[in-house]
Amino acid sequence: MTEAVQLKAGKREWVGLAVIAIPAMLVSLDMFVVLLALPHLTTSIHTNSIEQLWVVDIYGFMVAGFLVTMGNLGDRIGRRKLLLIGAAAFGGASLLAAYATSPIMLILARAVLGIAGATLGPSTLSLITNMFQDAKQRASAIGIWAGAFSVGAIIGPLVGGVLLDHFWWGSVFLVGVPPMILLLVVGPILLPEYRNPQAGRTDIASVVLSLVALLPMIYGVKELARDGWAVVPVVALVVGAIFAVAFVRRQRTLSEPLLDLRLFNNRIFNTELASMLFYSALTGTTMLFIAQYFQTVAGLTPLQAGLGLLPGLLLGIVSLTVGPQLAGRFRPSLLIAGGLLLVVAGMVVITLTGSDGSATGVIVGYAIWCLGGGPLLTLGVGLVVGSVPPEKAGSASSLTQIANEFGYAGGVATVGIIGTLVYRSQIADAIPAGLPAAAADAARDSIAGATSAAAALPEQIASAILVPAREAFTNGLHVVAAVSALIVLGVAILNAVVLKDLPPFGQAPGGQGEGPAEAEPTPTEVPAAQKV
Repeated sequence: MTEAVQLKAGKREWVGLAVIAIPAMLVSLDMFVVLLALPHLTTSIHTNSIEQLWVVDIYGFMVAGFLVTMGNLGDRIGRRKLLLIGAAAFGGASLLAAYATSPIMLILARAVLGIAGATLGPSTLSLITNMFQDAKQRASAIGIWAGAFSVGAIIGPLVGGVLLDHFWWGSVFLVGVPPMILLLVVGPILLPEYRNPQAGRTDIASVVLSLVALLPMIYGVKELARDGWAVVPVVALVVGAIFAVAFVRRQRTLSEPLLDLRLFNNRIFNTELASMLFYSALTGTTMLFIAQYFQTVAGLTPLQAGLGLLPGLLLGIVSLTVGPQLAGRFRPSLLIAGGLLLVVAGMVVITLTGSDGSATGVIVGYAIWCLGGGPLLTLGVGLVVGSVPPEKAGSASSLTQIANEFGYAGGVATVGIIGTLVYRSQIADAIPAGLPAAAADAARDSIAGATSAAAALPEQIASAILVPAREAFTNGLHVVAAVSALIVLGVAILNAVVLKDLPPFGQAPGGQGEGPAEAEPTPTEVPAAQKV
């Protein structure tokens, strides 16, 4: 059996990587600037609380709902073409959002932004897969691509704050326009085109089934995470599950399915997808509790809370960059499992944090956790897209993002509820007698409610609420971190076992000489993708 020769990427590929890292950065930056703009929407275009939720949520709904379709579409029509179409749509929708004159206009613009955003992740990641055929270079490129998300998270609050201080609320949406114009200009020059030359027509029925399966399920999970168990989100989950079964059955009957289910016959592919789903679920939920801890227990301002996260975000970028460099010397099993053990250690540090208002332990624990997460987010993604045929890279890329989307929402709806139950069970018996009924109900509901109620009460009574509320919330954070640490430990063990036979990137099995260090071959037999 002749091994395929893997070509080293040159200057053009690395410059092209810088170009396609821009959309990745904008996705995370957009999330933060929109949240900052919400208070201004009430006074400017008179959004109510429900409309504000839709302004935020509709983007994520559309991204997750269209990921499967866009991943497959890029494989069929060309990944560069899809990226440029998405960039044009994203820029146009950003202009529409910036100059929206009503809540419904803004919500519709955000929906278009979500559909356009669904093209960016799969097309950029699959382009990286084809541009960087050498396993070590591909891992480094994915690290830079993933690091762009962290950069967006770091500069998002700063950029949004400056714009809102000096301009009108719509200016935060204009941030995405110049980079998209740049991508449209230089993309055709720097980025190669890849597509599957033997792809058939897109099955419209499968597209519709995927949407009516994913959208209700995402809605149901997010609503359960936000408001707890209720009839409507549960019905949405059931409806989504029914259509998901119909979608899977249809894919099995098609010669050119929207989602090739044979991809899931690969053990490493499944392991890394599951690992990313659990990692997103557990770390995302813990992160949500940390953000609340900073402001309600430690008493930090939003800016101080953001600065508290900065060491972790910076170490995360280091991890995303250094992990791929080590992948040429150490086995993926060692790097991924070892990194996840660092994540566990960081969560253990968080469980030792007290309710006395000191944020130091949480900041240190979060930093350790971010340092350990890089190998899974880079090498794991590389193993997923590297374990499928090149012409299926778009579909594989979309699945990694779906895993992250469902993971976060599902984690908040499950592990997050455990933390909330701990808080409510402990605060229930600690409410002082004689407290106004409205204040007592607010304190029983959440730490944010307790903080808000205490602000309107005399200092002595306020302290009688805040002390037990902060202690109860801190205990809830401890439980969330402990449960997350145990499950992440299980994910680390799973990776150590499943990946144990994979050599370092660039080495042939057995550690001798240079060779591709890809995941086990996929059983999917489809001709290689065409490079244009």
